[in-house]
Amino acid sequence: MKAVLMSGGMDSISIAWWKRPEIAIFVDYGQKPASAERDAGQAACRAMNIRYEQVNADCSAVGSGDMAGTAPSSHAPVSEWWPFRNQLILTLAGAAALRLGATELLIGTLRTDGQHADGLPAFVDRISDLMSMQEGGLTVSAPAIGLSAPELVIASGIDKATLAWAHSCHTGVLACGNCRGCIKHYETWKALGWDAH
Repeated sequence: MKAVLMSGGMDSISIAWWKRPEIAIFVDYGQKPASAERDAGQAACRAMNIRYEQVNADCSAVGSGDMAGTAPSSHAPVSEWWPFRNQLILTLAGAAALRLGATELLIGTLRTDGQHADGLPAFVDRISDLMSMQEGGLTVSAPAIGLSAPELVIASGIDKATLAWAHSCHTGVLACGNCRGCIKHYETWKALGWDAH
């Protein structure tokens, strides 16, 4: 059984449409846009008839940058960087995935996520190795690791109406229009010829 780590953003929604896992798992780890991400993921999962599960674990005390609503860490390669974020949420989602009977956890990491170490293929390979050597043998895969966001949308075949549920803002529940998430969202729709003025 497959599960997808559902962030409520374009990438995870497109992965869910493309790969049709049985379960989507959203992690509210204390990020500022959590409620909007949750609502987006739930709506998209309803549209795709995918079971939706949520894990709540407030880790905001260790966050930094746009997602935490604080100044970026001195270690931050990009403004939304949160220390060990992908490792943290994959561990939490992985625990839920095992409880629900999943054997593979899909994540929406793209070729263009390499600005931070936990967006690189080597990280995906290592976290999968780490999780799979433990009880349950859960593996982690990133089916779009070689694609950009527009390429993923095209490969997935997702319809515009379902993708429109996505929430990409890193700073809050309403799209700020200025963060890297909002800019990526707009640029992806523009590249697809879906932006309307």
